[in-house]
Amino acid sequence: MLSSTSAATVRATLPAVGAAIGEITPLFYDKMFAAHPELLRDLFNRGNQANGSQRQALAGSIATFATYLVEHPDERPDAMLARIAHKHASLGVRADQYPIVHEHLFAAIAEVLGEAVTEEVAAAWDEVYWLMANALIAAEKRLYEAAGTPDADVWREYRVTGRFQETDDVATFVVQPLDGGPLPASRPGQYVSVQVELPDGAHQIRQYSLSGQPDAGLQFSVKRVTGDAAGSPAGEVSNHLHDHVHGGEVLRVSAPFGDVVLAEGDRPLLFASAGIGCTPMIGMLSRLAAESSARRVISVHADRSPYTHAFRAELRQLTGKLANATAEVWYEQPEDGGDGDGTDAPVTFHEGRIDLSRVDVPAGTVAYLCGPVPFMKAARTQLLEAGVPAADIHYEVFGPDLGL
Repeated sequence: MLSSTSAATVRATLPAVGAAIGEITPLFYDKMFAAHPELLRDLFNRGNQANGSQRQALAGSIATFATYLVEHPDERPDAMLARIAHKHASLGVRADQYPIVHEHLFAAIAEVLGEAVTEEVAAAWDEVYWLMANALIAAEKRLYEAAGTPDADVWREYRVTGRFQETDDVATFVVQPLDGGPLPASRPGQYVSVQVELPDGAHQIRQYSLSGQPDAGLQFSVKRVTGDAAGSPAGEVSNHLHDHVHGGEVLRVSAPFGDVVLAEGDRPLLFASAGIGCTPMIGMLSRLAAESSARRVISVHADRSPYTHAFRAELRQLTGKLANATAEVWYEQPEDGGDGDGTDAPVTFHEGRIDLSRVDVPAGTVAYLCGPVPFMKAARTQLLEAGVPAADIHYEVFGPDLGL
């Protein structure tokens, strides 16, 4: 808990810090990368830095944590901390890197706020930082121990043993441990980090959801990320994998992490996805089908057309294998609704944008969302209106979580 003296100071200065956080965070990153260029080259994703999403996520997490300390002192934003800890663990973030962040973050705060950062103010915000940092360090330590990597060395070399083209811009990769050892434990809905070496020598990292359960490997699926006119850069890792990895290559892959995982028990399940957000959902469906689950399962997916819908056939096949499962699919450009795969899976096709108000959501449903943030916000609102409690709506984000 924050000391009473610091709590009063943080409460008084939170508006000023919050108003300046958008200026503080880019300056912090500039300072840190100037002093430690290896962090940008080998740890932080350059695309997320270029589009500003990582900076916004950091600003949001600090402001949220500080607000909890002064407005809800008996609570802690555990969902946020767990999400960050899993992301950090998948990158192999170490406890000795937190002082580096502290040094350059506080230098940026002092530079932006100037004389307003008195000794008392600096001490209070220092307390905020280390409360948050130590909570994350403790959570990450537990994750490393559970993964069998107590020294935070989560990386392992895998050989690519298969590549499957799902759509024009989505490819699935199957990898097996190069050392011949057993696969790491994983849960449906988790992801792995994949690190590639680029032509300029940088080792860039991106997380990809596990999209299936092959017998002797890990399977993840990658959508090619192209740049756009708004200035978002092309995905360095996704383009490298699509252009240069076809089978036989060796990749560095982390142990699986992620806090959005399939709930055990017999409660009804709803999976709502859009675009490449279907990958963790297919992973969860694969596990349910392998277990011949009798749970009520509703899969809802939105895509531009049947030709951009990755795992379209798998959705039908897995739904058909489950005794109490149905699927609802929305296409903006439907063209045709049939797959011609001969299955009689209960799949219903719609034209236009997804509308969860047309789905009969059973009481007690646990919902999982994955896709673009605007889609997830709309889906969450519709589920809340349908009576699903907020605590039972879980979501996964590819990249920094701005929703936090």
